[in-house]
Amino acid sequence: MSLTIHSRSMAKDFLREIVEERTRSSSAFPHLVAEAEARRNLARKLAALREKKDLSQTIVAARMGTSASVVSKLEAGGDVKVSTLQRYCSAIGERFRVAM
Repeated sequence: MSLTIHSRSMAKDFLREIVEERTRSSSAFPHLVAEAEARRNLARKLAALREKKDLSQTIVAARMGTSASVVSKLEAGGDVKVSTLQRYCSAIGERFRVAM
C-alpha cells in the first residue's frame, strides 16, 4: 500500500490551472475570482470582530432577526445582500461604511 501526501503548493498549482482554463473561456473570470477573495477576506475580518466581542453566531442572528445559517453564510464569504451586511454590522456593534 502506498501513501501519497499532497502539499499546499500542489493545491495552489491546481487552482492556478483551473483559473487559467476558465480564463481562456471567459476573460472576466479572474475578476470574479478577485471579487470572491475580497468577500472572503471581509468575511474573515467580520467573524474576527464578532469573536473578539465574544458573540456567538446564534446571538448575532437573533439580533439580526434571522437564522444562524445566514450568519454562517456571510462569515464564509457567501454572496449576501448589502442590507444583510448592514444588519450584521449593527448586530456586532459596528457601523457599516463603504469607502470608494
